[in-house]
Amino acid sequence: MKDMSRATFLKLAGAALALTVVVSLIMVNIDWLGLDGSTEKGQIVTLLTVTIVLSQFVFSVVMVMMIYAIWKYRAKPGDESDGEPIHGNTKLEIIWTAIPTIIVLALGVYSTIVLDDIEAEAADSMKVDVTAQQFAWRFDYPEQGVTSNELHVPVGTQLDLHLNALDVIHSFWVPEWGIKRDLVPGSDLPGGDDIDNTVRVTPDVEGTYSVVCTELCGWGHATMRAAAVVESQDDFDAWAADQEKIPEGNVSTGAAGGNGAGVYSDQVTK
Repeated sequence: MKDMSRATFLKLAGAALALTVVVSLIMVNIDWLGLDGSTEKGQIVTLLTVTIVLSQFVFSVVMVMMIYAIWKYRAKPGDESDGEPIHGNTKLEIIWTAIPTIIVLALGVYSTIVLDDIEAEAADSMKVDVTAQQFAWRFDYPEQGVTSNELHVPVGTQLDLHLNALDVIHSFWVPEWGIKRDLVPGSDLPGGDDIDNTVRVTPDVEGTYSVVCTELCGWGHATMRAAAVVESQDDFDAWAADQEKIPEGNVSTGAAGGNGAGVYSDQVTK
């Protein structure tokens, strides 16, 4: 750096910026997260885009400087001498430590703001109790008093999902909604208040999606799917009117390991 002219520095900086722009344009135009099917996912996609651009900036600076150093300080043909002992450049080391630190802290603050925003509870949110078991899903609607193995929601309504597992750790994810959260056994029991088992999401695009378990939960993990249907309020009301009533408690006639799991009785075992 000490023997680098201002003109050379500006050329390298320009090359790094140009590489950042070119690769960023390619990366951000790839549909990494699929359909934007909720109000929360748009903010998540924006956060990913910002992260990609900043990461590409760091990558470009490192690559440009590495290529320059390889070319500039390459050994001449026949030169077998040792390289000069170099103590280092304190100023440069401070710079390349400070810049990534600032970037990471800025992304941390931005991520916290986005998380607080997408987890804010709406006044008219609809509560749904989500129960997972090897290898099936159950969705209880306390306000409607019904239960189903499909998740239905009126379009534009915020879901206040309360998650629980009956056997092992599962994970709730609808790719188009951009929200993922683990379901931990015992979260609904006394003393389970410390487990973060609530997730909020507002689906805003009608359609049929899939609830996917993303936590390896046993041999049938890959088959653990359920329909997630986003529909009009009238269609939701008509659907809810045809569903079974919620049984008394999280009771299942299924055994661990998926042998009949997901079949729930309507009586509490005494």
